[in-house]
Amino acid sequence: HNALLVVLILRFQLFCFCVILVFCWIYIRKFQSRRESEVISTITAICALAIALITSALLPVDIFLVSFMKYPNGTYKEWAANNETRGQIEDTVLYGYYTLYSIILICVFLWIPFVYFYYEERDDNNVNKCSVNSLERTTIILSVLKVIIFYSYRAFVPLAAPPGQNSTQWEKVQYLFEELGSSHGLPALSFSISSLTLIGMLAVITYTAYGMSVMPLNLIKGTRSVKYERLENTEDIDDVEHQIEKLKSKCQDGRPLSSRDRNNLQELEGKLQVLRRRGRHLEIAERNCCTKVGSALRPFKILLGIFFILVALLFTIALFISNLDKALHSAGISSGFIIFGTNLTNPLNELLLALQPVFPLDYILITVITVYFVLTSMAGIRNMGIWFFWIRLYKIRPKKTRPQALLFLCMILLLIVLHTSYMIYSLAPQYVMYGSQKYLVQVRKNSCPTSGNTTINTSRICDADAPEDQCTVTRSYLFLHKFWFFSTIYYFGNWAFIGAFLIGLVVSCCRGKKSVIEGEVEADDSDFSDDEYVH
Repeated sequence: HNALLVVLILRFQLFCFCVILVFCWIYIRKFQSRRESEVISTITAICALAIALITSALLPVDIFLVSFMKYPNGTYKEWAANNETRGQIEDTVLYGYYTLYSIILICVFLWIPFVYFYYEERDDNNVNKCSVNSLERTTIILSVLKVIIFYSYRAFVPLAAPPGQNSTQWEKVQYLFEELGSSHGLPALSFSISSLTLIGMLAVITYTAYGMSVMPLNLIKGTRSVKYERLENTEDIDDVEHQIEKLKSKCQDGRPLSSRDRNNLQELEGKLQVLRRRGRHLEIAERNCCTKVGSALRPFKILLGIFFILVALLFTIALFISNLDKALHSAGISSGFIIFGTNLTNPLNELLLALQPVFPLDYILITVITVYFVLTSMAGIRNMGIWFFWIRLYKIRPKKTRPQALLFLCMILLLIVLHTSYMIYSLAPQYVMYGSQKYLVQVRKNSCPTSGNTTINTSRICDADAPEDQCTVTRSYLFLHKFWFFSTIYYFGNWAFIGAFLIGLVVSCCRGKKSVIEGEVEADDSDFSDDEYVH
């Protein structure tokens, strides 16, 4: 029975892997610019997005494996009764984390930067020079990785002294691999991943919090009427044409226009060009079958939006209660605000524990939560674009997104996925630590005055009071809390996430309905970009 279940799980994982690849291909192709598409950047974006989704699916697998070791009555299954067997399974999961996280490190510091710089420096007349420049810039990124892993880690754990300044580059690389292969390798990797997770936390606060508010409200509010938009756009065209004719009438007698009038005329002509292109897009959208299907599915979208906003509110309440619990019952900043179990009633944690008896509802729910975080993050990036502080770097638009923007999008998602595991732990700490495990405890029971007290075995849900050999902690929990100071930063990051979500909710409520061609027409677009829609 156990072997059959393992085979079914492996087949299900293979099916999920194929679904993830198909989804990544469709998503990248949907937003990719047809005029600037590159095979290398497309493959890189698809693979990076797939790695992000696969890594996010590792947490439900981790929780399932520790729960699958025990029966519902709290006893270990025959194959898991041996501590050595359980240790092998736990190590396999831990190495799975390290493998996927190492791939993320390679993507963030080597693969994606090289492809990005290669595309930036691409020169059809000198491809070799382009590759050399890309390697030089990527080496700078790798130097940042070396600083994070070693020089930051050395502040907390003593390592062997690095090679001197006179050593060759190969000696430095050899030192890097020797240290990674030593006993310090895995803690150093964990430290570097935790450092990257801090950047992922900033991305979660910026994009995921906003995506959780804007995605459901856009579904509820819907889009503006195409016919009304076309009528409004036609009126704007007539108004701008009238202003242009009024300005041109000033020079009918041969007198030149003033510099101010020339600037106004140039702005009006640019605005007229955008309005005419907007009119063409609206005309195509009115004839498009997808617009008509979207109108027919309007009631379903409203229900889906209401469901998503309720889920977002549930997550926010659960996160607030979890943080409040840590503030009241943890040992404070010096311990990273770590608590074992829950002292306040957490609705999401209680829901997951209540679904445990009905297999596999709790695993389905934790998987849905993980996917929800990824989808809302993608929605937040799509609506906000990619920013560096107050500077907008790239826009994410259907069929017009540049390859560099897609690479940035996938890199941000990789960083967000690193922080997703801690977010889910904050939402349901007890469940993420132990899953559906139970343990046996002896309870004295008064049967009758003559026979005296009797002892019976009863099962309880695993918590901090359980014996150490009776409950197995998930590898994810141990990985997240290897360094207490990171947990402290994550704790304050959760408060910032709550504040960002509430601000995003207010902003999304105040904004009007989106245009049916939202993001398709911008003032800085060229006329050639319309060819993608006409054809």
